[in-house]
Amino acid sequence: MIRILLGSVALVSAPAVAQTMDHNMHMPGMMMPARPAAKPARKPVAKRKPAARVPAKRATKRVTPPDPHTGHAMSAMQGMAMPASEPVATDPHAGHDMSGMTMPDPHAGHAMAAMAGMGGDPVGTDLPPGDKPAPAPARDHLADRFWGAEAMAAARTNHLTREHGGMTFRQLLLDLAEIQLRKGRDGYRWEGQAWIGGDIHRLWLKSEGEGDIGGALGTAEVQALYSRALDPYWNLQVGIRHDIRPDPSRTYATLGVEGLAPGWFEVGAALFLSTRGELLGRVESYYDQRITNYIVLQPRIEANLSAQDLPDVGTGAGLTDVEAGLRLRYEGRREFAPYLGVTWERQVGDTARYSRARGRDTGGLSVVAGVRAWF
Repeated sequence: MIRILLGSVALVSAPAVAQTMDHNMHMPGMMMPARPAAKPARKPVAKRKPAARVPAKRATKRVTPPDPHTGHAMSAMQGMAMPASEPVATDPHAGHDMSGMTMPDPHAGHAMAAMAGMGGDPVGTDLPPGDKPAPAPARDHLADRFWGAEAMAAARTNHLTREHGGMTFRQLLLDLAEIQLRKGRDGYRWEGQAWIGGDIHRLWLKSEGEGDIGGALGTAEVQALYSRALDPYWNLQVGIRHDIRPDPSRTYATLGVEGLAPGWFEVGAALFLSTRGELLGRVESYYDQRITNYIVLQPRIEANLSAQDLPDVGTGAGLTDVEAGLRLRYEGRREFAPYLGVTWERQVGDTARYSRARGRDTGGLSVVAGVRAWF
């Protein structure tokens, strides 16, 4: 029993003895520092009676603890190169042989071949372009299940198509309706058009003419045209023109174009071939310059041509007449806009000679007043 107790005491006291090992014991290649001197004991501070007032706080001096490694000769340790001032952290894996360890692949089991550019088969937009036809559009509509295929087919054909570009429009425009005040004689003039149709196909009716107030009608013509859109800005027009005045009347086949030129100029040009083989031409253009929200200035020009002399109607070959005008319009309501302006017209060449032979004027300057209206 006594032996068992002595053995237990020896086991318990062994760690304590190891902890009290003298640091002066030499380890091979290492010089241990001397034991740090013991701190002097603090002098007892006499207790002072508390003062009536609380004194101001005094700055406390921060005490830096001593470096536990002071005095250690670390340069004697083999394989360690310590800097002069900065400590170096010890690698916890130093001396471990890692070559025998196999790390698992985090991408193991992932199908990387499907990723474009990673060596797999191309997909999506990485596929080369081909020439296969597009897939057929779907023919089944969900609405057919509830309303019936026939009813929905009629709705798509008659209503949906019509409301998305197949609607019918119409307009009646009286572009010029004016009185011309000029020296010697006053006159009147009109020019208008009406059309009906859609964005692509339209039927046009045009009319223009002029005469003297209190006198005979000078010129009057009517056109019936089919119009086909060439693009969003230009239309091709074919049809018939009939001249009521001057006598004798004539009928022409008409081919022309009209549209919006760059710069927002309205332009029209047409060729007229009569039943007698006579060829005429016309070019006209105008531009609406908006000065304010209600005031518009419109310059306008028109020229007529003939391929041959027509003595019976007083038309000579070449350029027959030119007209230029400037009109200032007030659009308090765009549907009904009065205007004032000036125009200048002149017959040239043989046409002017025919007019003088008949005792008529060959042109001049006029002051005009009229209205532009549309419905």
